[in-house]
Amino acid sequence: MSLFDLSGKVALITGSTRGIGKAIAVEMAKHGARVTVSSRKAEACQEVAAEIAAAGGEALPFACNVGRKAELQALVDETLARWGRIDVLVCNAAINPYYGPAAGITDEAFDKVMNTNVRSNFWLCNMVLPQMAERRDGAVIIVASVAGVSGNGKIGVYGISKAADMQLARNLAVEWGPHNIRVNCLAPGVVRTDFARALWSNEKLYNQLIRQYPLRRIGEPEDIAGAAVFFASAAGRFVTGQTLVMDGGGTISGAESAFE
Repeated sequence: MSLFDLSGKVALITGSTRGIGKAIAVEMAKHGARVTVSSRKAEACQEVAAEIAAAGGEALPFACNVGRKAELQALVDETLARWGRIDVLVCNAAINPYYGPAAGITDEAFDKVMNTNVRSNFWLCNMVLPQMAERRDGAVIIVASVAGVSGNGKIGVYGISKAADMQLARNLAVEWGPHNIRVNCLAPGVVRTDFARALWSNEKLYNQLIRQYPLRRIGEPEDIAGAAVFFASAAGRFVTGQTLVMDGGGTISGAESAFE
């Protein structure tokens, strides 16, 4: 267990009141981390923090819209004020307001996707990594998507943003590696979350999809959380600049074609 022990660590996790983000927050708390739970709704943050506390963990709830730079800075400042450090940063918050061919997206929607999914992560890393560098220790995890690995006719702009996140991780890994900071991406396939409900709640799509997944099922949020603990802990201390695809084998069997 020592390789995966996060005792004494502080983890700041965006978009952590439901789905993959919540699962990561809960799992990191189970492994000993103190976690900052954040999303746009204060009540949801408080509920998840209370759930973590009831299980014996420590959590700080803080509402934040990642698209607003001042709110991101307040999130970082409050975490540092409470615990004096941030050891693990998980950039999970993301949106996808458009489903269809890329040629049909409005400029406003395109900007919203890129600003929320990429620029906010860029901002947040620039706010958090300097204090990691002072201690010569830190781990950043950006939750990307298999949509950034292969082409897709319905969620192409979302895929562009996630491919950009993967490159952001590679660049930051090079820039901050000399300070012993690791930066990696997770690239989940379809996971049973509200974010992907349109895919797994449609029986026809779901059955078509799982027939092409070698594991014959979609992912659960907890499936992704374990890999986040790996990247955050000593177990992943020699891994940086990488993207771990977690999709039940979908990308090796052409499952993404189910969305076309």
